[in-house]
Parts: sequence; structure tokens; C-alpha cells
Amino acid sequence: MTDTTHFATFMLVLLVFWPGYNLVLAAFVWWRPKPGGSDVLSRHPLEYWIVIPALNEERVVANTVRAALALDGARTPVQVVVVDDGSDDRTPHVLAQIDDHRLHVLRRTLPDARQGKGEALNHAFRYIRDLAEEAGTVHRTIVGVIDGDGRGEPGMLTEIGAYFGQRSVGAVQCRVRIHNRTNLLAFLQDLEFSCVVDASQSLRDVVGTVGLGGNGQFVRLKTLMDLGSAPWSSCLVEDLELGLRVHLAGQRIRYATRATITQQGLVDVSRLLRQRTRWGQGNLQCLGYVPKLVRARHVGSVALLEFLQYLLTPWLVAPMTLLVTGLVGVNFYAQVSGHSVGGFAAGGSNALPALGIWFLALVLPGLIWGVVHRVRHGDEPLWRCLLVGLVYPGFLVLGSVSTLRALYRHVAGRNTWAKTERLAEKDVPGVAAAPAAPVPKIA
Repeated sequence: MTDTTHFATFMLVLLVFWPGYNLVLAAFVWWRPKPGGSDVLSRHPLEYWIVIPALNEERVVANTVRAALALDGARTPVQVVVVDDGSDDRTPHVLAQIDDHRLHVLRRTLPDARQGKGEALNHAFRYIRDLAEEAGTVHRTIVGVIDGDGRGEPGMLTEIGAYFGQRSVGAVQCRVRIHNRTNLLAFLQDLEFSCVVDASQSLRDVVGTVGLGGNGQFVRLKTLMDLGSAPWSSCLVEDLELGLRVHLAGQRIRYATRATITQQGLVDVSRLLRQRTRWGQGNLQCLGYVPKLVRARHVGSVALLEFLQYLLTPWLVAPMTLLVTGLVGVNFYAQVSGHSVGGFAAGGSNALPALGIWFLALVLPGLIWGVVHRVRHGDEPLWRCLLVGLVYPGFLVLGSVSTLRALYRHVAGRNTWAKTERLAEKDVPGVAAAPAAPVPKIA
């Protein structure tokens, strides 16, 4: 069998498997996990503490705090804790303009400050724990994490609270969307979060392997306390690691498909590569949990396979993506140039079918998700959804490049990161700006 025949067979398998896999996964976008019946009987509502880690967030933190305070309701009382992690911009001044007794600002200074997001969250956790123990509300306190650019949608806590009605549920992860998707790169990230990740998390909710994200995670205070005085670690993806620890502790994590957090998308490639490289390196750090998952008696076979899939797949997909891209490029060159390259035949009657196969294999999955975005959300015109679907393969290649960069950084022992700068924003519609006021309470 010639190299050309091998390539044609490989591409045919890819054409069937890869779009087929995405098509099956896309069906879970419409899956609606149900909270289940409540087995927690209490006359008192759950109390929510929203933690916002803030390091030089002057451009976005006011909108984020006001949106978080607006989540408060009769059955969903909210307190907001902002951890100012040694900001040297106008973040403290911006926070001082918000006059609300539900706002707590924890100021960290060097050398304790800037030790990573995990340490900032742990500082807030200990503050909340001490207050809850004093008030006797530990068992009905929920700790939520919203990033400095995050916006929680009104009413979301009602759905989250329904999931916490089950004692077996230790945490809930919300759906994430991108609110500045007028930029094509940001729209690609919205396609990823609101469709691909949304479908994956819905599937994981069925299997019992939902992962926690850095934005929109809600965890029982008691569950965090069971993990020690520092439940979040210095891992570069402290959210993923916390989720694995919750699962290993025998607690279930649910996925809320309607409760939505929006955040800023990155609008330039260099910052996106840096972000995804950090995520990839953090994912690599979490591989140490694989033996623990294998040994865990309460982790079933299907759940274990899913855990292994999302921990190991990035390290298999990255080289495969680059290999397929290289093979497609060589074959394309051979077809259009009339020269045989590395055993790939030039021209001939099979040229158009071969080019059609690789084009469909690469582009069809993105088009599937573009159509899903249009049908699922209906907030973008069809032409934009199809356009973002067409360029989606390039987005996957960027992810593979980031994974390989992450491997290099990990081997080289490079673990330091510069914070990504936020984009300036206007006031959030429907959330009134607070007048100037005295500095809020600082602990």
C-alpha cells in the first residue's frame, strides 16, 4: 500500500470520526441536568459569599462588584469579598467609591501579596470561615468565585441553590460566556466556552466528572473546610485541581446550564497563547492526580475514563493536530504544485476528492459548532457564526501550540506569570453606579 493510499485512508477515518464525535458532543448542548429532589430541610436560606480576587483591576472591578451585589435576593442573601492582592493602580480608590455594607475589602500587602490566585482565595476563605463559625452558619454558607472581569446574571443563584439542595453536592460550576465577542478572537472563545465546554460539562454532569472553572465556581464552605486551611493550591489551574480534590473527597460537582457568568475574552493572539500555555502547564501539574483517581473506590470506570480523557487528551491532541496539519499541507502542496513530496503523489484524478476530504475533515467540526451557537443562543447573525466556525481549526492549532509551549516551560521549571491586562469597560447596563463614599471595611 502506497503512502498516498495510507494518507487517503487516514483522512477518510478522520472525516468520519472527528466531525462525528463533535456532532454527538454537540447534542449535549441541549441536555438539561436537573437538580433532583431536595434532601436538605432548613428554615434558613443559603448564604452566599462572592469572592473577587483583584490585582490591578481598576478598569473592571467596579462593574464586577456591583453586578455581584445585584445577585442579592430574599432567598439568596449575598456578601461580597474583594481580595485586593497588592494592587498598585487605582483599584483601592475604585473600591472606595462603592458604599455598601455587604462589601468587604481584604487588603493584602507585600511580601504576602501576589503569591498567586490560590493564596488570595485562601485568604478570603479563612475570613469567611471565621465569620461563619462565629455566626453558626457554616453548613448553609456557599462560597462563590467570580474573576475581576466576571458578571453574574440576575437570578442565577436560584438555580445554583437548587443543586445545593442535595447533601451529596459539594460544588456547582456555572456556564461561562464572553461579553466582548464583537472581536473575532473573543467570539472564538465564546464558541469554545458557551458551546464546546458547555456540551462537555453537560456530558460530565451525567457521568459525574464535572470540572470547576476559575470563574463561576460555587463551593460549600464545609466542603472547603474539609480540605484544610488552604483548599486552593499554588497550581497554575487551581480551579481544576480543587475540582479533582472535591471529587476525591467523595463530593459531587454539578453543572448549572442556565446560571451564566460572562467575562472578557482576549483580543490578541499573543495574550491568548500566554493564557492557554498557563492552562496547559497547570493541566500538566494535575497529572499527579491520575494515580489517586485510579485508586479511588468511589470513582466508577466510566467516570475514570472521562477524568483520564480530559487530563490526558490535550497531550495527545497537540502532536496529532500538528501532524495532521503537516500532512495536509504536504498533500495540498503536492496536489497544486504537480510535484511528488515524501511519497504523496501529484495531480491525477484523485486530486479534487483528496482536497475535499481534508477540507471537510478540518472545517466541518467548526461549522457544526457555529450552527450550534446560532441555534442555541440566537444572539449572533448566522454569517458570523459560520465565519467563526470556518476559522475554528486555526483556533485549535493555537491551542496545540500552547500545549507544546506548556510542556517546554514545565520541563524548564518556569512557573512565573505576568497578569493579563484587562480592557476598559463602560458601566454595566441596569446596574447603577455607586456614588462616592468612605472606604469600605478593610480587614
